[in-house]
Amino acid sequence: MIKEIKLPEVSDNVDSGDVVKILVAVGDKIKIDQPIIELETDKAMFEVPSSEEGTVTEINVKEGESIKVGGVILKIESNGVDVKKDIKSEIKAEDKEEVKAEDKSEIKAEDKSEIKAEDKSEDKSEIKAEDKSEIKAEDKSEIKAEDKSEVKAEDKSEVKAEVKSENKPSEIIPVNSERANLLKQVSESVKTDSPPSQKTESFIKSEKKESAPASPSVRRLARELGIEVDDVTGSGQGGRIIEDDVKSFVKSIMSSSNVTGISVSNKSLPDFKKWGEVEIQTMSKVRAITAESMSYAWSTIPMVTQCDKADITNLEEFRKNYSKKVEAAGGHLTLTSILVKVCSEALNKFPQFNASIDLTKKEIVLKKYFNIGIAVDTDRGLLVPVIKNTDKKSITEISIELNELAEKARTKKISLDEMDGGNFTISNLGGIGGTNFNPIVYSPQVAILGVSRGSKEAVYVNNVFEPRLMLPLSLTYDHRIIDGADAARFLRWIAEALENPLLISL
Repeated sequence: MIKEIKLPEVSDNVDSGDVVKILVAVGDKIKIDQPIIELETDKAMFEVPSSEEGTVTEINVKEGESIKVGGVILKIESNGVDVKKDIKSEIKAEDKEEVKAEDKSEIKAEDKSEIKAEDKSEDKSEIKAEDKSEIKAEDKSEIKAEDKSEVKAEDKSEVKAEVKSENKPSEIIPVNSERANLLKQVSESVKTDSPPSQKTESFIKSEKKESAPASPSVRRLARELGIEVDDVTGSGQGGRIIEDDVKSFVKSIMSSSNVTGISVSNKSLPDFKKWGEVEIQTMSKVRAITAESMSYAWSTIPMVTQCDKADITNLEEFRKNYSKKVEAAGGHLTLTSILVKVCSEALNKFPQFNASIDLTKKEIVLKKYFNIGIAVDTDRGLLVPVIKNTDKKSITEISIELNELAEKARTKKISLDEMDGGNFTISNLGGIGGTNFNPIVYSPQVAILGVSRGSKEAVYVNNVFEPRLMLPLSLTYDHRIIDGADAARFLRWIAEALENPLLISL
């Protein structure tokens, strides 16, 4: 018996995915829950398990293809009994017998006689006598006399006008009667070489688009902000565009109610091949979605970054002393796992950081649960697994779960549910290096903590300089809902908690 294995509903708002790798072949015997394909959606990459057991007879997808939810992945031959198929076959068998026994006899006895006696004698005679004469006498003459003239006079002109407007790659603007008359005057003056009227001259000047007067530095600023300098109205002498005009234009776009961000001009790239060899790589789905979400966040969220340093000299000794105990439980006691617990307590103390903003309703959503995402570097790009209910878990439990989620993210086994629902994010680049950086807030979150590499510094303590291990911290926040003073207090609280771990329990 042949069965189809279809793509199940993987997550909310996900209706399709790209097949990255096929994990089985025709002839393979598969079991229930055995991975059959690797699927990449706009949220993550994961393995899709089989819902049936049997031998693979046909694979209906290819690597690189997109498949929708409910689409057939492959077909298998199963030894089980398909009850639905048997019931359907019985129904078909019974229905067909009834149709043959009853319906066909009635058709033969009644319908056929009526068709022969009535329909043939009446319908055919009517068609021959009436319809054909009417078609020849009336319809053809009307077609020749009226329809063809209309096609020539009207339809062709409309077709030409429509085809030209469709083939022309430009915006279609309705032309009013005054504008049409002016266009006619311009075309006639060109044909006859006669001087156009004063009104026509002003129209020609308005139609002619000249390059806006602006300095190279102003043009560069406009390019960096993603706008066309010709769209800006200049306030300088002779209509010259200055930097303040460009900045005011961008502010007006961002503050408009019907625009969510700056409209970036999609200018084509130059031909880089003329300067040397190039390699073209197609963006992965994860990278493309990351690019879109980061662009959206950057253009819609007014972000500010607050920096501070934490003295983690004592914390590092604490971590080393208790790391073996956590390893025995199956985890790794890292600075990141400690930060998850510290940030969880900080969100509880400063609820505006555990929130989201809804501008359409003018509302602030304060969340009563604590889910913290951890940015993980993978070969496919940045993935952010989420540890849920961090306020109810110990540092040991967080360390174990963080280790498992990070491994799943790197081995492509993480599920979509394990990456959803984050309220706050931690991005720790200390293992790689760097002294500081400005992370970007993940919408609809309102804050993210960046962690750089700790280093020994001379710190003035009790009138003496001492070598202390200092950790750079960067907090980027949404200035629409969080003020600078609150951000400074929030980050200082985290730094003091790292300097004195007992502060969390108190």
